[in-house]
This record gives sequence, C-alpha cells and structure tokens, in this order.
Amino acid sequence: MKTTEPPAPVPAESGTAVAKAGPPSGAAPRKAKEGGVLNAFSHGILIIWAIMVVMPLVWAVMTSFKSDGAIFGSPWALPDKLHFDNWARAWTDAHMSEYFVNTVLVVGGSLIGTLVLGSMAAYVLARFDFPGNRFIYYLFVGGMSFPVMLALVPLFYVVNNMGLLNTIHGLILVYIAYSLPFTVFFLTAFFRTLPASVAEAAFVDGASHTRTFFQIMLPMAKPGLISVGIFNFLGQWNQYMLPTVLNTDPDKHVLTQGLVQLAVSQGYKGDWSGLFAGLVMAMLPVLAAYIIFQRQVVQGLTAGALK
Repeated sequence: MKTTEPPAPVPAESGTAVAKAGPPSGAAPRKAKEGGVLNAFSHGILIIWAIMVVMPLVWAVMTSFKSDGAIFGSPWALPDKLHFDNWARAWTDAHMSEYFVNTVLVVGGSLIGTLVLGSMAAYVLARFDFPGNRFIYYLFVGGMSFPVMLALVPLFYVVNNMGLLNTIHGLILVYIAYSLPFTVFFLTAFFRTLPASVAEAAFVDGASHTRTFFQIMLPMAKPGLISVGIFNFLGQWNQYMLPTVLNTDPDKHVLTQGLVQLAVSQGYKGDWSGLFAGLVMAMLPVLAAYIIFQRQVVQGLTAGALK
C-alpha cells in the first residue's frame, strides 16, 4: 500500500519575504471595543452602588445639623446653618454619652479577649498535630452555623446562674464566646500561610513556644489580626439581640439599645434632629475604623492567595 507524501515546499525566491500567519486585522480592535464596553458597564454599576450606599449616610449627617422644621420643610436641602445643639442635646439629654462609654467598654474588652484567645487557639490548631485537632477545628466551624437565637433562652439562664446578668463583664464574656468561632476559623487559615521555618529557627535559638508565639508569629499575623478585628468590631458594635436579652439595666445599656430608646422617646417628643444626631454618633466610629484600616483589611483577606 502506497503512502501519499506531501509535496515538497517550494523555496521562496531570494529577496522575497515570507508572510507569517497572524490574527485577523479586525480582531484586536474588536477585543479592545469589547473590553471598553465591559469596563464602562462595570464602572457604571460601581458608581450606582456607591451612590446608593453613600447618599443615605450623607443625608443622615446633613439632617443631624438641621432644625426640626427644616427636616420636614426641605429634607433634601442643605442646612441653613449648623445646629450643633442637636448633638449636645443627644449627647446629654438622651444619655448617648453613657451608652457610648458602655459600648466602648464592652466592645473593647471583648475585642481584646477575642483576638488573644482566638489567635492562641488558631495557632495551636494550625501548627500542631494532636489527637482531636480536626474535631476541635470543626467544632469551631460548626459554631459559626449555629443560630444565636436558639441559644438565647439557655444563655440567659446560664448567665443568670453565674451572677453575670446585667453586668458589663458578663456581656464581654458572651461577646467573646459569640465571636470566637469565626475568629478561630479565619486565623487558622491565616497561620497556615505563614512560613514554618521562622518558628523552627526560633526553637533552635532556644525560644519557648510562648515566646515564639507572642514575639514572632503574632507580629507576622498582624494583617490577619487587623482584618478579623475589624469584622468582629463591626459585629459587636452593632449587636442588638444579645444586650437586649442579657442587659436590661438602663444604666448599662449599649448604643444599639440607646438608639432604640432614643427613637421611641424623641419620636414622641418630635425631636427628630436629636434623633439623627444620635444616629450619626453611633455610626461614625464604625466608618472611621474601616476607613483607617481598610488597607490592612484587604491585605489580610488576600494574604493566603499571595503566598
């Protein structure tokens, strides 16, 4: 059986350039046009989303400096003058100063406790193999899926039996327990991305496990700590259900409880300007924290992908 051989290529004449096959001439302009349309569409969506998010915040801040008559007479207009007495009235008469101090104490204590305990547990689960390691890890992960509403009644009796009901430190302990599952889950994945050679070198130099963790590994995990700290701060600052059930003493109320009480009382009084001033007071610390640490948040979230 004969095989058909392909014809020999014809040599090009001297001085004649051989044209190479390339993409069609219209392919590059078409791709550039499609990319431009896609960029315009995505930028348009982002602009619309930014307006939807920013406009209510700007309107709330603007309204907090208006008088009650201007709020209803011209709600979208700029204030004729800055009524700082709205803020003073909300800070003193509506007891927002007391609610603010209570919130700072509760969130500050719980945030420190959550980061310390969560980072220690996450470091052990990420770096050491022992019987039950995976079981404990998945136990923390399972805690993230457990609705806190199902635990309110037993949690109330547990806190009451411990004598911690209507106390600042009792609420701090509950906040720590509420935030630990997510913190351990987040930091365990982060500690696994850190190089193990640094800890091994510290052990060779005679450093203990405690010193290695606090002086070497914990500073290296700073982006992850800031990221999970911001998420916990947002969740704990805006927490309403837990303090409503476990903190019924008016003198120990936090900002979320104070805002509800302010909305009820100021609504009956018709002091809407004071109500908006109190709302902005509760909102500004959260915005300031995210604006200051936004770069660290992004670094912490992308650290695992950039290993």
